[in-house]
Amino acid sequence: MQIRRIAAFTEEGTGGNPAGVVLADQLPEAATMQRVAAEIGYSETVFAAPLGDGWQIRYFSPESEVPFCGHATIALGAVLAQEKGPGRYRLSLAGGEIEVEAHVEDGVGHSTLRSLPTRSTAAPEPLVEEALALFGYSRDALDGGLPPRLMNAGAEHLFLALNSREALSAMDYDLQAGRAFMRRHGLVTVALVWREDARLFHARNAFASGGVLEDPATGAAAAAMAGMLRDEGVLEPGEITILQGFDMGRPSRIVARFDGVAGSPVLVSGASAEIP
Repeated sequence: MQIRRIAAFTEEGTGGNPAGVVLADQLPEAATMQRVAAEIGYSETVFAAPLGDGWQIRYFSPESEVPFCGHATIALGAVLAQEKGPGRYRLSLAGGEIEVEAHVEDGVGHSTLRSLPTRSTAAPEPLVEEALALFGYSRDALDGGLPPRLMNAGAEHLFLALNSREALSAMDYDLQAGRAFMRRHGLVTVALVWREDARLFHARNAFASGGVLEDPATGAAAAAMAGMLRDEGVLEPGEITILQGFDMGRPSRIVARFDGVAGSPVLVSGASAEIP
């Protein structure tokens, strides 16, 4: 079992979100993968084993299995490009199939994942009220032009748009209360976002469901958010940039591209670097 440590979605070679990447001849038992993920200690570790002409994939946080993780997939793409050569790799998840296309240039991995189909719906008012209380925000802190949504591109996220960068910087909550909230409602993260302009967003993602206060870069939420903005008619086809992790001292850049077909997969791209 080969273990690599990769920072995904780096910003000019720094920051990014650390992920464990484990390549194996066959996937270990779930208990073994959970133990290894806890020992590695990153927000997620991806386990991959050959399956036909592709790879079988499972993701684990230090505390639980995760249905889909974007930054670990970006990291996996960089490792596969290093180990197997540049190209497009088919990945089989419990929820369906995705792809990652990757190459390495001047020692930097460049990966693009193709997400699962996206879906979104209005967030129920009681859920929004509970989330606002958890983070200590009032209704006045929300961006009225981007209503709260439940969004999904392989994992469920709550989207809350704030109306200022200052409100985003002030994000804080109790980890235990956040874990109970997210697990009670089946949420992988709560994505708090500030829109600087039409296609540039700043994000902070609470990830208490996985035992981590905050995720430096969340590709799964980026895919879900891009799909949601497209499906809700907020944006025409194109791309968005999401800056995340800056408040944590781990600057990360995520680019998401999407066509005009409602519910269709989103392409999420980022650079990766080996963690010494």
